Amino acid sequence: MKYTKYHGLGNDYIMINPTDIGGDLDPRQIQLVCDRNYGIGSDGILVGPLHSDTSDFRLRILNPDGSEAEKSGNGLRIFSRYLWDQGLVHEKPFTVETLGGVVICQVHGAAKTVTVEMGKVSFLSTKIPIIGEEREVLREQINIGGTTFIYSAVTVGNPHCVILCKEVSPELARKYGPLIETDSRFPNRTNVQFLQVIDRKNIQIEIWERGAGYTLASGSSSTAAAAVAYRLNHCDQAITVHMPGGQLSIQLSAEFTATMTGPVTRVCEGVMDPEMFGK
Repeated sequence: MKYTKYHGLGNDYIMINPTDIGGDLDPRQIQLVCDRNYGIGSDGILVGPLHSDTSDFRLRILNPDGSEAEKSGNGLRIFSRYLWDQGLVHEKPFTVETLGGVVICQVHGAAKTVTVEMGKVSFLSTKIPIIGEEREVLREQINIGGTTFIYSAVTVGNPHCVILCKEVSPELARKYGPLIETDSRFPNRTNVQFLQVIDRKNIQIEIWERGAGYTLASGSSSTAAAAVAYRLNHCDQAITVHMPGGQLSIQLSAEFTATMTGPVTRVCEGVMDPEMFGK
């Protein structure tokens, strides 16, 4: 099984062309590939390009626990870079179908920077989804692990819980992230961002990613956190999101349509040995 590995600000993915698989990966195979001790190691697997009836390409995004994600901002940037490296796209915008909707992507210059139109952010509980009556989920209270947080919830094609904090840290995300991810109010589980506002143009976040765990960077998490900061009037429409892995630029419209721009790095390519799968 051939693969290419990329990372977006330390958020790393294994890129696999479906023609090199010979069938779908089962959950155990996905877990092995992503395992940093027994496999190659990554925050997920991208499978594409796949045929789409609605877009230029289709992409599947597989989490390290074997589940499938609706959307990934970093994953979409990496997929775009892979398409460029394969000579399948150039600097003209193109469309990609995901479980979380169709997005528009564009590769710039020497392919080290990619812009993704992430679509419209929604705060509506029925779209996220989150239990309870239909409402915009803003500044609500959640009690987790003996601590009370104030959170806002959004969807950018996948669910997010954004918690505003005076200070953020990896320890905070690692301690409370897994508890919030699986809280019963989120029927599809949720990604979690701990958000610190620096000023009107800059925010800092720590991320616990659904199905992946603690993550150095995330495009959809950056989009969600920026949207909450703008919605709560803490920031303007152009926001730089600072993460342990680096920075992403998020541009929001007055209607909360989000555009993300950030780097992609190609790491290596290779072939997985059947022995890794016990064959």
